[in-house]
Amino acid sequence: MPAPAAPKVSPALDERAETRLTPKYRVMIHNDDVTPMDFVVETLCGVFRKSFEEAATIMLEAHHGQVALVSVLPLEEAEFRVDRAHSLARARKFPLTFTLEPE
Repeated sequence: MPAPAAPKVSPALDERAETRLTPKYRVMIHNDDVTPMDFVVETLCGVFRKSFEEAATIMLEAHHGQVALVSVLPLEEAEFRVDRAHSLARARKFPLTFTLEPE
């Protein structure tokens, strides 16, 4: 009895294989009346790797508009950075808040 033939892979299956990109999330910063502006800028520079100028612009945008875009990152990295920023703020008793939105 002959050995069973290997199953043939359909070209349609090969065509459906695509590279999946990690979904991106917008990190948003929210204004509050307690967190000092210099702490916000330091956090944006240290945690989100923004230049001083970028950080100051983001901070002022949130200050005047109540919310501002910080970065667009893969979910895991966005969550890590937000957790780190919240930890720094909570240690100083500041209510600094970041949220994530799917892009």
